[in-house]
Amino acid sequence: MISNACVWSTAPTDVTLSPDDVHIWRINLERSPSNLQTLQATLSSDEKAKAERFYFQQHRQRYIAGRGILRAILSRYLHVEPQAIQFNYEPQGKPVLAEIFARSGVSFNLSHSHSLALCAVTNNRLIGVDVEYIRSVSDIANLSQRFFSPREDAVVRSLPPQEQQKVFFRYWTCKEAYLKATGVGLTQLEQVEVFLSPKEPARLNHQQWSLIELVPASNYVAAAAVAGTNINLQCWEYE
Repeated sequence: MISNACVWSTAPTDVTLSPDDVHIWRINLERSPSNLQTLQATLSSDEKAKAERFYFQQHRQRYIAGRGILRAILSRYLHVEPQAIQFNYEPQGKPVLAEIFARSGVSFNLSHSHSLALCAVTNNRLIGVDVEYIRSVSDIANLSQRFFSPREDAVVRSLPPQEQQKVFFRYWTCKEAYLKATGVGLTQLEQVEVFLSPKEPARLNHQQWSLIELVPASNYVAAAAVAGTNINLQCWEYE
């Protein structure tokens, strides 16, 4: 069981962000050519250059869609044009808003897998989100032993093969969401312990953090990690 507390609904025209709010935006990265052209026009020069470095057209288009829609979403909170948004990057590559937007208090994180992306937005809190498409992984046992704690690895190994894949990706998304929130690289993956089972929602071994598991679409799992408790979760569909 995953605690899918989200009902994906259309966002209001004027989104507001209270101190306890956590907004999760679900984004379809498959966009029309005209929409991609509009989104690309909002990107910075370095984002456009990065898009051109993708070898496959599909990957290039999904990157343009993800970054362009991220800008479109953030523009609703910052009340500026999407192309006016500026980013800085933390040592591990996590994008954050540039100093000129620091007073807004807006914190965000973006994750994508295949044709789906999630954008998490909150107010003056650390936040991370991760989404993964559940795919067949042949070396689950080795990966679980390498990246998970002995207790987590034992949980994965105790399950029948058809359940191991999903639980493996649940562990992975929960861990990565927390590491992205804290700005720590994946080299610390095994040091984050998550408590879950096939019938129970996940929780972190950190009391001052909230962990939210999500089912954004069929064959996907996702998680968001947010500093603090008593959050007000709202889930929006980006049209």
